[in-house]
Amino acid sequence: MEANLHPRPRSTPQLALTIFAIVLSVGAYVLVTLGLTGKTPANVAAFVALIAIAYLVGHFLVARLAPGADPVLYPVAAVLAGLGYAVIYRLNERLADNQLGWLLVGLLVFALTLILVRDHRTLDGYTYTIGLIGIGFLLLPVAPGIGETINGARLWVHLGGLSFQPSEIGKVLIVVFLASYLNAKKELLAVATRRIGPIRLPEPRYLGPLFVAWFVSLAVLFIEKDLGSSLLFFAIFVVMLWAATARGSYLVLGLILFVIGAALGYAAFGHVQERVAVWLHALQPSFIQAKGYQVAQGEFAMATGGIAGTGLGQGHPQIIPFAATDFIFAAIGEELGLFGVTAVLLLYVALVGRGLRIALSREDGFSKLLATGLATVLAVQTFIIAAGVTRLIPLTGITLPFVSYGGSSLVANFVLLALLIRVSSPSPAHPRIRGRPQGEDG
Repeated sequence: MEANLHPRPRSTPQLALTIFAIVLSVGAYVLVTLGLTGKTPANVAAFVALIAIAYLVGHFLVARLAPGADPVLYPVAAVLAGLGYAVIYRLNERLADNQLGWLLVGLLVFALTLILVRDHRTLDGYTYTIGLIGIGFLLLPVAPGIGETINGARLWVHLGGLSFQPSEIGKVLIVVFLASYLNAKKELLAVATRRIGPIRLPEPRYLGPLFVAWFVSLAVLFIEKDLGSSLLFFAIFVVMLWAATARGSYLVLGLILFVIGAALGYAAFGHVQERVAVWLHALQPSFIQAKGYQVAQGEFAMATGGIAGTGLGQGHPQIIPFAATDFIFAAIGEELGLFGVTAVLLLYVALVGRGLRIALSREDGFSKLLATGLATVLAVQTFIIAAGVTRLIPLTGITLPFVSYGGSSLVANFVLLALLIRVSSPSPAHPRIRGRPQGEDG
């Protein structure tokens, strides 16, 4: 039973933070326009009204549908989305128009998720159904006739006039599946009866899920050639498995499997070898004008930004290929400097930290694991793109949550946000799961 069934309303601090998010979003847009043209945008009043109405409606829906929810999550996501729009507008006005439309769609889907999922624990009754759908979305680009390869990775699906990345939806469904599955099996997975050197492991038959996750991540790498999603999904599973069992041996085994998978990918694919070569030698003259041009320009941009940045609209981040997607972190670094990227990273720290705090505060295992998984998605995805742009790790094609250009990513992240907010809102004491026992499919 939850400790507090009638929480104090927390909508007042969320309202104040949401208004602050509106001010920051509009301010970033105005500063970008001033930097580009020297004039205040002619449509600033309409933009203010649109953003204010959209964000405030989202706030009031959270206050009405998820009373007692964490008051920080929604405003922080709103700031990131608003800043992302401003930077994309600075890079490409046409893309910015699309992004604004997707932002509104994302907020609509955010609202629908809160309306349809009144108690997140009802999802615990559809473990394998959700898991199969999630894997289906993950592997959908492989389907002939609808999948498409872009920039060497087969990530996209075209259905009529609609183009999207199904893996973005798949990541949320996989987290829900893992939370339900690991909650049901955590006692079996936590019992260590075998020893391999200093590592204690459970019975081999209980290690099946770890190897299944490994094979799925390898399938994403080998078939779709998607390094980012492969790393993301395997990392999510290992972290959630560790959180469910509290056994460090799973982290060690997961690291070993990751190294093996990375070695196989490097040996099998030229594009993986190319990414590693660029990572190691991007600033060498022979690479700067060829394969390392994008990474080199990203580093030059961040170096140009220095501590305080050139100012919004005052730099040249458009020189970086795919700056609105893969390298938006570098664009922020050039125009907002070290202060700006630090502030952005701290916003992600706030999102992830609050997510983990929510996990610790929940009493049932499914809620704990769901919040942990959702927070892990944000943490790992942010790390992969920020570390790739700064050459801490080889670059992978993945988006910066809420900030990068892309409708699939933005909508999926708003669904993730809605679920995290739902978990943070105290639920009824006895969830009814359509007459089904928790953790089972009928």
